Amino acid sequence: MIRSLPEFPLEHTFAQQLEGLCIPCSPARVPEPRLVLLNSELARNLGMDPEALGGEPGAGLFSGNALPMGAKPVAQAYAGHQFGHFSPRLGDGRAILVGEHRDPAGHLWDIQFKGSGRTPFSRGGDGKAALGPMLREYLMGEAMTALGIASTRGLAVVVTGEQVMREEPLPGAILTRIAASHIRVGTFQYALGRNDGELLRKLADYSITRHYPELLSLQGRARYLSFLQAVAERQAGLIARWMGVGFIHGVMNTDNMSISGETIDYGPCAFMDAYDERTVFSSIDQLGRYAYGEQPGIGQWNLVRLAESLIPLVDPVHPDRAAELLAGYLNAFPGHYLGAWRQVLGRKIGLAPSGPQDEGLLAEFQQILAGSREDFTMVFRRLSSWLRGMDPVSQRLPPLGMHWQSWLERWRSRVTAGEEDTPDRVSAAMDAINPLYVPRNHQMEIALAAATRAGDFQPFLRFLEVVTHPYLPRPEWEPYTEPMPAHFGPYRTFCGT
Repeated sequence: MIRSLPEFPLEHTFAQQLEGLCIPCSPARVPEPRLVLLNSELARNLGMDPEALGGEPGAGLFSGNALPMGAKPVAQAYAGHQFGHFSPRLGDGRAILVGEHRDPAGHLWDIQFKGSGRTPFSRGGDGKAALGPMLREYLMGEAMTALGIASTRGLAVVVTGEQVMREEPLPGAILTRIAASHIRVGTFQYALGRNDGELLRKLADYSITRHYPELLSLQGRARYLSFLQAVAERQAGLIARWMGVGFIHGVMNTDNMSISGETIDYGPCAFMDAYDERTVFSSIDQLGRYAYGEQPGIGQWNLVRLAESLIPLVDPVHPDRAAELLAGYLNAFPGHYLGAWRQVLGRKIGLAPSGPQDEGLLAEFQQILAGSREDFTMVFRRLSSWLRGMDPVSQRLPPLGMHWQSWLERWRSRVTAGEEDTPDRVSAAMDAINPLYVPRNHQMEIALAAATRAGDFQPFLRFLEVVTHPYLPRPEWEPYTEPMPAHFGPYRTFCGT
């Protein structure tokens, strides 16, 4: 028996303060745990000792076979709209909140095991996870973090020594996930469905204390109206940054939208190659509900569901009046998003800051992209090369076509209008925020296949190094800039996590 690790202190504020929103649940024991990934950098940032977490002790800890001292694991409850259809009771079907860890700066972080066995919310499932989806989520979280996009992150991945049955037997694994919290829009929907006004208020106040403490000085309805506004503004910025790198979440159900503003639950997500707002990869999204271009609208739709959950806190006596007040904040979301998107896209093409006077230039840029189906990641690097007067061919970048010329001349005049806005300075600023490397879908599949089918983790580790250094040009990494070959298509993703 591996001893518990005392150097892994935990708190349990969610379980203690929100008893009606979780159920005690222990992880299932696994036969032969082996640690295959440990995020040493993240461990150090959390104030943990990576050396103490490695090897056999780490395998026992991150498999759940040896829980850390003071652990009181629970499965969290939540509801959710899944593809528009409401499910009143979802919850953690294969995840367990081990507890919360406070880092040296005093910030509280959830520590969750994903794939650790059945819970009261498993609904007939086995509660286990396969290695491929756990590696995928680990890599996605690290890539998004390197791109400056808020995300849950993987602290460790353990293989369990057992097979899980999906379409075929697959190696089992457990991901240890770190999050600012796992409170979702669906958590509020679940609390509302219990018809327990005090529990709903406790959840809102807990969420505000943990994520928006600046609102604690507000009283009454002002606190909860401002909470909706703060969540909406954070979501607007998050989705704008997704759009800026061509990320498609793929399953933006209300149980997959985090109140904290982090990207959470990397299921059928993918990155767009050729620019097309209708791009969908998820095998279950037959109608394109969660297509690339639909994400801002779905973000607002999910926020409407959050607002519905807040009605009893805003005015329990006059719900129509509460809905009217909340609608005012919801109606501001498109403006929040458009402002955030203008800044994201503006910076990507060298407009910093970007204002309403640039809307025509930005809109025409997107129209040309849509008509030419340019590779969304590399087109911004081609723009900066053109601005410097360098030959894109010599950099192994395809040149921009003649249909760009009129726009390019007007764009150059705009971005070099200031005295200090030299082409070299503007292009350097663009290259500093426009990645060379994102988790290209075919590269992800190559890396996961090697790890899961051949036990060869080197392609995965090499891919992980590339996507966590997204702006660093290295000749040997050039293949990672290339779009998906035709023989990989049509590409489809699945809710494997």
